[in-house]
Amino acid sequence: MCEYCGCQQIPVISELTREHDAVIAQFALVRQQVGRGELAAAADSSRRIAALLGPHTAVEEQGLFPLMADEFPDHIEALQQEHRQIHTVLAESRHLVPGDPSWPARLMETFELLREHILKEQDGVFPASLSVLDGDGWARVEDVRARVGSAPPFERDHQHAHSHAHRAALSEGDT
Repeated sequence: MCEYCGCQQIPVISELTREHDAVIAQFALVRQQVGRGELAAAADSSRRIAALLGPHTAVEEQGLFPLMADEFPDHIEALQQEHRQIHTVLAESRHLVPGDPSWPARLMETFELLREHILKEQDGVFPASLSVLDGDGWARVEDVRARVGSAPPFERDHQHAHSHAHRAALSEGDT
C-alpha cells in the first residue's frame, strides 16, 4: 500500500488497514501452528481471524463496496466472492478442529487468497475510494462501522506493534 495517496488519513480506511495488519499477524502464527501439527491452536487462531473479519467485512460490504460498485463493478464483485470463500473455510473451525484431513491445506490456500485479497484492497480499492466517495459517502461508511463495531481488543492491541513488519511480509509473500 502506498503512503502517498492520502487514503490512510481517512479514519475508516486507517482502521480497515490496521485490521488487515492484525490478520497478517494471526495468519503468520497459523502457518507456524499448522507446520508444527498444532491443529487445535490453528483452529483457535482461525476463530480469532474470523472474529476480526466479521465487522471488517461488514464495513466493506455494507459501507465501502456499495458506494464503489458503480465505478468498479467487476472488481467489487470479485472481492465479495473472495470474502465468501475466505469466510467459508474459516467457519469450519467455528467450534473445534475440523475433522476433514484436507482442512489444514485448504486453510493455507485460503490465507494465500486472503493475502492477495488484502493487497487488492490496500493497493486498489482504498486509494480509489478517494476519487469515488465524498463526505456523505464517508459518513455512510462510518455509520456502518459504528453499527457493526471494530475488531476484538486482542487483535487490535497486537496489530499496532507489528504493522510495519507484517506489511513488509505481506508484500513479499512471506506470511
